[in-house]
Amino acid sequence: MVSVQDLRLPDGRVLRVHDSAPVPGVAGDGGATGDWGDLGGYDPHGEPAPARLTVVWQHGSPQTGALLDPLLAAAAQRRIRLVSYGRPSYGGSTSLPGRTVASAANDVAAVLDALQLDRVAVMGASGGGPHALACAALLPDRVIAAACLAAIAPFDADGLDFFAGMASDGALRAAHAGRPAREHYQATAEFDPASFVERDYAALEGDWASLGADVGEASAAGPDGLIDDDMAFVVPWGFAVATISVPVLIVQGGRDRVVPPGHGAWLARAIPNAQLWDCADDGHISILTECAPALDWLLAHS
Repeated sequence: MVSVQDLRLPDGRVLRVHDSAPVPGVAGDGGATGDWGDLGGYDPHGEPAPARLTVVWQHGSPQTGALLDPLLAAAAQRRIRLVSYGRPSYGGSTSLPGRTVASAANDVAAVLDALQLDRVAVMGASGGGPHALACAALLPDRVIAAACLAAIAPFDADGLDFFAGMASDGALRAAHAGRPAREHYQATAEFDPASFVERDYAALEGDWASLGADVGEASAAGPDGLIDDDMAFVVPWGFAVATISVPVLIVQGGRDRVVPPGHGAWLARAIPNAQLWDCADDGHISILTECAPALDWLLAHS
């Protein structure tokens, strides 16, 4: 089970926060209360067992911020507590006009304060990857390690042909032209099925079917969150990835046509203490099968 709470920030905004609750069967069969302090698992006497690690999940673009079933199952098996939130304009969270990638660090710090969490790992996929890196760079006293799957690189990445290999680059090109152009693109563009490879579609029809449903829910609520993400990606992020000092795992699909392999390779070179997992046969969605091993990596670096 997952508790969902609306956290009101000092500036009046609301962040919708998702927090994994005790998972029956991990070590006993206790229930879930849905309180802020819940941890995954119970001991045989019915007392909550402490989580081995708390991981803050940064969702992709567009998603609601809800914790999806495959990720929850993998975390429960490892007695990892998962926390996530909808970025501004997603999933019940208030908008933040002009937000940057770096803005995520302030929001995560507020979530950690509310949950009374000191040290965490961060993990993000696709559009969530840069926001996980922002936390690693800007919250070094609270973030111990980061894992990013299919993460886009900075738009101004030195030596990277940013659009090379993208099946559909219209959204980010429009964002670079300005918000009106990006809004026009959103109103007129259609999904290019060539963006995904066969293994991506298989994942969406299998274990990660909940991802497609969540993307649909986020999209039905309006495009503002997605447009805000894209606008943030094509301007300076507000930090340099070279300043990240904690261990970072970059997981990249070799057949990804949404965020091509060059992005993962560039991030792995640019981040001082980074490790690259090159998954040659994976695309943009099927790479999510590496979430469970990535959680193991975070545990090993906690």
